[in-house]
Amino acid sequence: MKRYECLDAAAAIVTDQLVVTNNGGASTEWAEVGLPEAHLQVKTLGLCSSIGLGLALALPRRGVIVFDGDGSLLMNLSTLPTIARQRPANLVHVVFDNAVYEASGGTPTQTADGEAGADLAALARAAGIRNVHAVDSVDGFVSAFRSGLDGGGPTFIHARVEAVRKKTKPVPIDEVENKYRLVRYVERTEGISILARPLPASVAGR
Repeated sequence: MKRYECLDAAAAIVTDQLVVTNNGGASTEWAEVGLPEAHLQVKTLGLCSSIGLGLALALPRRGVIVFDGDGSLLMNLSTLPTIARQRPANLVHVVFDNAVYEASGGTPTQTADGEAGADLAALARAAGIRNVHAVDSVDGFVSAFRSGLDGGGPTFIHARVEAVRKKTKPVPIDEVENKYRLVRYVERTEGISILARPLPASVAGR
C-alpha cells in the first residue's frame, strides 16, 4: 500500500484532532488532504512522537495523531517506553515504514532486511504499549486507525508502505508560522490563551 492512500483515508475520518507529522513525505502529503490549522510539521527528524506526546498530555480531552516514519522513530526509540509509561489515552502514533530514509536520499533503514530487520511493532509492544497494530493494507490501516481514535490508547500503528512519495506542493508556510498557526487554532478551539500568557520567571530572566 502507499502512504498517501492511508493519509487520504485518514483525512475522511479525522475531525478535530491535532496532527503532528515528521520530516518527510508524510508532511507534504498530509498538508494536501488534511486540516491545515490543526497540523504541525516537525522538521527535526525523530521528535514528532515526543511533541505529539507533549500535546496529548497537555490537552487530555483532545485527540492527538502522530504520523511518523521508520527512520524518524529509529532515531528516537526512547519515546516508546516514555509513551507507554505516561499512557495518554488520546494519542494515536502511526509509523509509516517504507524501509528507507526518504528525506535524505533513500538509504535503507534497519527495518529493510525482512525478517532480519527491526520489527517496530514488536519494539512498541516490548516497550509496554498495549494497543499495537501491524497493518499492510489500507482497509487494515483504516480499521486500526478508527479503533485508535475511539480512545483507550495510546495506540501504535505500524503501517508497511511502499517507498513511493507522491508529488505534492511544498507546505506554503515556514516552520515558525506553522507553529503559531497551530497555537492559534488550539487557543480558538479550546477557549484558552497560550500566546498571551507571561513567560515563566526562569525563562523571562534569561
